[in-house]
Amino acid sequence: MYQSFEVTARPEQGPPRLEQLRAGIAQAKLDGFIVPRADAHQGEYVAARDARLAWLSGFTGSAGFCVVLTSIAGVFIDGRYRTQVKAQVADVFTPVPWPEISMAQWLRTQMPDGGRVGFDPWLHTVDQINQTTAALAGSGIELVQSSNLVDAIWDDQPAPPMAPAKIHPIEFAGESHQDKRARLSQTLIDAGERAAVITLPDSLCWLLNIRGADVERNPVLQGFGILHSDGSVDLFAAPQKFKGLEEHLGADVRLQPQEAFLSALSALEGPVRIDASTAPQIVADTLGERATHGAEPCALPKACKNGAEIEGAAQAHLRDGAAMVEMLCWLDAQAPGSISETQVVSQLEQFRRRDNGLQDISFETIAGTGPNGAIMHYRVTEETDTTLEDGHLIVLDSGGQYLDGTTDITRTIAIGTPPSEACAAFTRVLAGMIAMSRLRWPRGLAGAHIEAIGRMPLWLAGQDFDHGLGHGVGAYLSVHEGPQRLSRISHVPLETGMILSNEPGYYREGAFGIRLENLLVVQDAPALNGGDAHRDMLEWRTLAYAPIDRRLIVPEMLDPDARAWLNTYHAEVAAKIGPRVSDAAKEWLLAATALI
Repeated sequence: MYQSFEVTARPEQGPPRLEQLRAGIAQAKLDGFIVPRADAHQGEYVAARDARLAWLSGFTGSAGFCVVLTSIAGVFIDGRYRTQVKAQVADVFTPVPWPEISMAQWLRTQMPDGGRVGFDPWLHTVDQINQTTAALAGSGIELVQSSNLVDAIWDDQPAPPMAPAKIHPIEFAGESHQDKRARLSQTLIDAGERAAVITLPDSLCWLLNIRGADVERNPVLQGFGILHSDGSVDLFAAPQKFKGLEEHLGADVRLQPQEAFLSALSALEGPVRIDASTAPQIVADTLGERATHGAEPCALPKACKNGAEIEGAAQAHLRDGAAMVEMLCWLDAQAPGSISETQVVSQLEQFRRRDNGLQDISFETIAGTGPNGAIMHYRVTEETDTTLEDGHLIVLDSGGQYLDGTTDITRTIAIGTPPSEACAAFTRVLAGMIAMSRLRWPRGLAGAHIEAIGRMPLWLAGQDFDHGLGHGVGAYLSVHEGPQRLSRISHVPLETGMILSNEPGYYREGAFGIRLENLLVVQDAPALNGGDAHRDMLEWRTLAYAPIDRRLIVPEMLDPDARAWLNTYHAEVAAKIGPRVSDAAKEWLLAATALI
């Protein structure tokens, strides 16, 4: 099994650890210390060694931070985790709704007389420190660089990950790393820059056509890179990870120990590009006036998948769809009250593992039944495992890391007879998903401009959900990839080749949760009769294929166009997935994709 169900953090561990940290804060002559979720590479997911926030507080979400002061410790969490955090942290920690309340606002309230708050400059981006410092101006509160005070008290902190790197074949990458380096170095020349700093692990892996296993569920390796304007790269990572890859990397990729990174930055001639949204503060401090701010050079090219990457994603989704159909068929055959969430997770993984191309799951499978479905990023454990009962819904959000692509799909399934209120909400969520799937839009628009399309059916009923409509997805890389997003805060224009999720939801705390998700890829939209000939339009191509539970749909709530889309989609699911599944699953699939 890739996934296990052990409890990884307990609320009762938090108070003594918090007391230890406060002693360290006092010894360092500080009044507070910031404990982020992030690691030095600023990716969303972290290795066990870097899970400081979870170790201290018990909160295991993928975003957030804790600010520890002498009399209060605030755990800042966004809308995805407001239910989860209540169950995971002890009462010595105070949940803070973020970003509605910023760190600076909270500090001003909690420290009216000012004070010194420490932070590790490896674990905070340039933007984070600049924005918070500016917002604290005149408050008497000072952000002070410090050694990491959590590491100082974490006696059994895991060792740094040392998984070996491997080559990502050209048939999946679609472009050699020599060509990528040459293409990106030209952007530096055009900008008058000598080099660019790369800190994101998935960017390094994409650039050099390598993959790793340093971060759970993400095929990345940890390291830092400097891309020079001549196309060469200095790669700072543990050399033992690259045994046997010397020929692949070539003479223009110079491998050095990670400890040499800062001294190499000190020796660079400027200007050197850094991305203030991802580069640690210590990088900017080391470069000083030689640093220029701009987008990390890999970010947008990585997001815009080439033909091989798109075809790989499409093929991976067809195989993944077959596993999903086998799973849904199996689930429908189980009587309410006879199975639990862990059994669902285990069974789905077994169906996926039939594919020889599967390398891992792409994140911990979310299988939340009944009230657990309202916990948006619920992770079932041995202690929370719940039986699927009559009248429940189960939110099943999962994916696989295949050699040719990364998948992510969510279906909400009825167990027994679903309540009418849940069916109405489900149909609104489905209507939003369909509206986004059908959308055509002018080139140049960003996620912030179109995200509301997927929310409108819920809004009209006075309902909403507290997460973005969609995130970017990598090509056998991170399941959450920037800079593209379907979010009201995303202003990166959508471009052809970008893969994003389309996942509206609705969550009734203590009752049920609903989410539906397909992955989509941006493509050019053909001209329409009567349309503006001069207007360049984009549209979506759906990648994910699995039936949507017809038992939860209130047909009269869908307009004719939405019904037509759903019937067409279900016909495609039957045609594309039917030949890939067992006879029993095929028979089930034909019924599940019948016309509405």
